[in-house]
Amino acid sequence: MSAIAQKILVVGGNGFVGSAVCKAALARGMGVTSISSSGTPYHTPKGHTPDWVEKVEWRKADAMNPDTYADILPGVNAVVHTIGTLLDNTRRNTLFHDKDYVGLLKSITGITPVEARHLGGYDKLNRDTAIRVCEAFTASKPSQGITDVRPFVYVSAEDFHRPAISVRYIETKLEAESKIDEIMKDHPQYRAVHVRPSMIYDPETRPMTIPANLFTFSAWMHAAMPSFVPMPASVIRWLGTSVFPKATEQTPSALVSIATLLSVPPIQVDHLGEAICASLDPAKNVRGPVGVRAMRELIGWSKGGPNITSSDS
Repeated sequence: MSAIAQKILVVGGNGFVGSAVCKAALARGMGVTSISSSGTPYHTPKGHTPDWVEKVEWRKADAMNPDTYADILPGVNAVVHTIGTLLDNTRRNTLFHDKDYVGLLKSITGITPVEARHLGGYDKLNRDTAIRVCEAFTASKPSQGITDVRPFVYVSAEDFHRPAISVRYIETKLEAESKIDEIMKDHPQYRAVHVRPSMIYDPETRPMTIPANLFTFSAWMHAAMPSFVPMPASVIRWLGTSVFPKATEQTPSALVSIATLLSVPPIQVDHLGEAICASLDPAKNVRGPVGVRAMRELIGWSKGGPNITSSDS
């Protein structure tokens, strides 16, 4: 199957990450359909419409309602799920409105009671939409001519946000990964890819170049130093796993999250889009978690820079 013959569905193609995937896919000669709740094409924050936008088929659909996009699925070689939220404004707005400042603090630090953890936007946007789309995709019968294993790419995340962001953010990401893998066990003609970007930035639309450069330098220093030299990330990770051992494998402590931030480099959104499209190549047969180091290798950076590690690759 040549790249020119490929067609992909991008869930949330008019968003920050989704638009980068659309652009990268078109550059590789793929056909692209995007679905979103509004169905509107991508526009830059300044209102400019890039030329590539006209080449995408923009569709209005509800990710939670497969009937609104079921007709697309048989004709695509791959699905890329990019929608999600970093801040669960649904629950936090309610807590703020009710002046429940203790509850608001708990939601940020991740110590929200279990019974209250499934009431916000993280669960629907980060987890449930991905699971629903994956279920619909694997249930679809591919059109004639589509013979390769069909990838489902889920944009997950490295765990580096805490304690600034609620633990529920990464929990729902990992829950989605686990459920998608479970679905794939019964569908050998499909494969799951979980890309785990670190800090995502774009010098033009999200100008975080200065902090991105600082964290890139930090990651390079950590990778360049011999393993026996105690670096900040290794010390903080040790504290998070040995001195304060409340962390679990599924949800590491906030200290481990900080260590990841210091040791895993940020990634520019266009490079993320390129890596996602590279993972679709049937010859590469990419499966499972893909960290930043693996993304760099997918886009040909493995020989051109320092061997910067990821927590999962």
